Amino acid sequence: MEFNVFERARDLLREFKGDSYAFGAGALARTGELASQLGQRAAIIVPSHPGSEGISSQVERSLESAGVVVVGEIQGARPNAPREDVFRLASELQELNPEVIVAIGGGSNIDAAKAAGVLAILGGPISNYFGTGRVTAFLARGFGLEGLSPKARKSLTPLVAVQTASSSGAHLTKYSNVTDLKTGQKKLIVDEAIIPPRAVFQYDVTTSMPPGFTADGALDGIAHLVEVLLGAVGKGFYQRVEEVARVGIRLIVNHLEQAVAEPTNLEAREAVGLGTDLGGYAIMIGGTSGGHLTSFSLVDILSHGRACAIMNPYYIVFFAPAIEEPLKLIGKIYQEAGLTEASIEALSGRGLGTAVAEAMIALSERIGLPTTLGELMGFTDGHIERALRAAKDPQLKMKLQNMPIPLTVEMVDEYMRPLLEAARDGDLTLIKNVV
Repeated sequence: MEFNVFERARDLLREFKGDSYAFGAGALARTGELASQLGQRAAIIVPSHPGSEGISSQVERSLESAGVVVVGEIQGARPNAPREDVFRLASELQELNPEVIVAIGGGSNIDAAKAAGVLAILGGPISNYFGTGRVTAFLARGFGLEGLSPKARKSLTPLVAVQTASSSGAHLTKYSNVTDLKTGQKKLIVDEAIIPPRAVFQYDVTTSMPPGFTADGALDGIAHLVEVLLGAVGKGFYQRVEEVARVGIRLIVNHLEQAVAEPTNLEAREAVGLGTDLGGYAIMIGGTSGGHLTSFSLVDILSHGRACAIMNPYYIVFFAPAIEEPLKLIGKIYQEAGLTEASIEALSGRGLGTAVAEAMIALSERIGLPTTLGELMGFTDGHIERALRAAKDPQLKMKLQNMPIPLTVEMVDEYMRPLLEAARDGDLTLIKNVV
């Protein structure tokens, strides 16, 4: 059965990306081949964390063998892609003026490269591009850098995204998360124009990921799959998302504990890599919602994947009456993994949601992660207020709209406040359902 799950995951990724994505064994060696399809002069954005030199060296050798000249190497972004790092990358890209950008790293570095690529061509302020479709709108108007003819530069420099962490699926998607460290708030650029036209992920490079980082990334992948599946109820793409989610969630849930306990276990690493890649596929079909929305307001105290893992069980109880079909699918996967003894098939409504939520919490507990906001160092009720303000921000409106029970700005205080308080206290009974 496991072989079939792995094979189906590979088939789904091939359907998703075709020949533009090299993944699995030997993928790094294909970086040069893919980059040469886009340009002959490359700027490389390398990871800022130590221990990644070997991967960068393999990428550079592959580029050289394909005849791609490296015109410069740029130090990458810090975690969560801070605005300041994005601005620096954009400035250095403008100076190098490459034909192709090769970004090596996890989700933050690739997100920063996407945003920097936009600023390098279109200029600032970066707030121009937060929201959905804003980059495409500016490109269509023919805007360019100051001093250039509007027709001189109206397309982005193509990006080859070389992923090194099983997590956000940034190498496959239209999303770029950028953080304002002063306010502690993350915002999104969502645009087809920033999808990397070529991508690479050799799953065995993740064996050097620390256990906590492994868990964070895997839980981010689960959040993508779960949130998109729940938001697809009643929509025309539900069946398409259902298979992607079924395969991806099963791979991650059944192998995450092993990947954390045995970092060099290649089967577990591939399972988590394939599963998180399918999470990237999912968010290209539909959108994330509650867990991601709240995570954007917790960046100063918590990693993204961990924030989503804390929040999603509470959102599931809130949404439960409207999402019984996908909850049964999710619940059975967790049941098969020994994470719940509840009779998933016999439950319905809020009771079903509570059982699935408790199973998801059990997985986090098994790998030693926090399950409430209240136990986090640095958490205050100010984070709840920040999350409520963010939910009312027009630039994050798509997250409210993607919810299985869509919320209006006027509903945020009535329903999100008790949900956030429930996540603070670890008390599912505090959650108020929409009648």
